[in-house]
Amino acid sequence: MNNKVIKKVTVIGAGFVGSTTAYTLMLSGLISEIVLIDINTKKADGEVMDLNHGMPFVRPVDIYRGEYKDCVGSDIVIIAAGANQKEGETRIDLVKKNTAVFKTIVNEVIKYNNDCILLVVTNPVDILTYVTYKISGFPKNKVIGSGTVLDTARFRYLLSEHAKVDARNVHAYIIGEHGDTEVPAWSLANIAGIPMDSYCDDCHQCEEQISRHKIYESVKNAAYEIISNKGATYYAVALAVRRIVEAIVRNENSILTVSSLLDGQYGLSDVCLSVPTIVGMNGIEEILKVPLREEEIQLLRKSGNTLKEIINTLDI
Repeated sequence: MNNKVIKKVTVIGAGFVGSTTAYTLMLSGLISEIVLIDINTKKADGEVMDLNHGMPFVRPVDIYRGEYKDCVGSDIVIIAAGANQKEGETRIDLVKKNTAVFKTIVNEVIKYNNDCILLVVTNPVDILTYVTYKISGFPKNKVIGSGTVLDTARFRYLLSEHAKVDARNVHAYIIGEHGDTEVPAWSLANIAGIPMDSYCDDCHQCEEQISRHKIYESVKNAAYEIISNKGATYYAVALAVRRIVEAIVRNENSILTVSSLLDGQYGLSDVCLSVPTIVGMNGIEEILKVPLREEEIQLLRKSGNTLKEIINTLDI
């Protein structure tokens, strides 16, 4: 196994998601240098100061506020900058505002670093991952979106609560768009290797289809509810980003539902979507062709085609 060491990560955007991501990476002990970049330098300075005051409690890591030139030497550049999703606003509503922002960000990054992995977190993440891929000119394996890694975690958590088992023993995926057309892959869901259909047949504690629909709706609408309650989501997504970084840093070849460019898989091309994907040192190592039911494939294609319609309206 190649033991390349990931030493430096740059986080662009010192808002809720970016600063919390820097915090989770600081706690991870995996990174030796973290650069935080934001147009609001005062905010970035405050975040860096706050993080550094916790340094006696963690493994040594150099954290500082930088400029785009400080992307030099970064192994991973995480983009978490852009307009925030407001209450009542869908992720797609954000697309034109954040596409304009990304044109500036990506062009600035590639001036100083054309050999890193670009990890997109800003919403709508699938479209902005595609925008980043097109603007950067990077190989498709080196442009990754956080995709439905968080949605999948929400799905597993809610299934674990429903079945009253540890979430780590629930295996399930949300695929497609990170948003309103996302697809629960019920055919792949299992608890300790027991397919959900069989588990439900033996359980008899609920009305199966009604409960499944409620769980899916709760996953799909989770961000809207959190934004309504507290204004923004950031803890869980920062942990999801840390998980992706960890898979890259440790060359784990972990299977995560990150967003990346599809090239014929499931009948979809020239669009970024989330499906189970092997993630390692090179970014996207392999997109898996998992055995979905026909209705799930059709919903996945609908999700991809919905995004492609929006992509076609963008000036990229």
